[in-house]
Amino acid sequence: MQPLGIEGAWVDMPKVFADSRGRFHEWFKNDRFHDSLGQGFRLEQANCSRSVRGTLRGIHYASVPPGQAKYVTCVGGAVLDVVVDIRTGSPTFGKWAAIQLDDRTHRSVYLSEGLGHAFMALEDNSTVVYLCSQGYAPHREFGINPLDPELAITWPEGLAPRLSEKDTAAPTLEEAGREGLLPSFEDCAVHRRSLVSRT
Repeated sequence: MQPLGIEGAWVDMPKVFADSRGRFHEWFKNDRFHDSLGQGFRLEQANCSRSVRGTLRGIHYASVPPGQAKYVTCVGGAVLDVVVDIRTGSPTFGKWAAIQLDDRTHRSVYLSEGLGHAFMALEDNSTVVYLCSQGYAPHREFGINPLDPELAITWPEGLAPRLSEKDTAAPTLEEAGREGLLPSFEDCAVHRRSLVSRT
């Protein structure tokens, strides 16, 4: 696993074995989390979404604690996956990192609790699966508008974004901060230290 430039975000690039029958790779191994993060991945829920080209999902996050860490991969098609640092007090607050996930490289992204997550489908029927450290809880789930001009995420040119009504109506990062909806860098760090002490 390699850091993505935002503390708490990593990209996992597995070794892919290919032959005349097809391909095989290990897309999740808890040992890699222990080696890189000093903790394992606690799995509470697994999600799968299929999207038409141009679909833009996110930016989604959960309040901390307990937050919701995610391990994300694309098993069909291709998506541009984006991690956004929305933690107040973070040295990289408001910064984002993007990486293409697809069914050819089989890369995966891990984002720890308190980080925002979004992706845009680059092909029809792009299928994303993600493991979650906590189950869905509507009362602590929030969103940031992925087209927030202050974030200025570079989404692919030539694709008209298709957003849900909920994501379209989501506040900007500044608005969410004024409303006290953003996790703090300190709270996230304390929570992650508590997870390491349990493993």
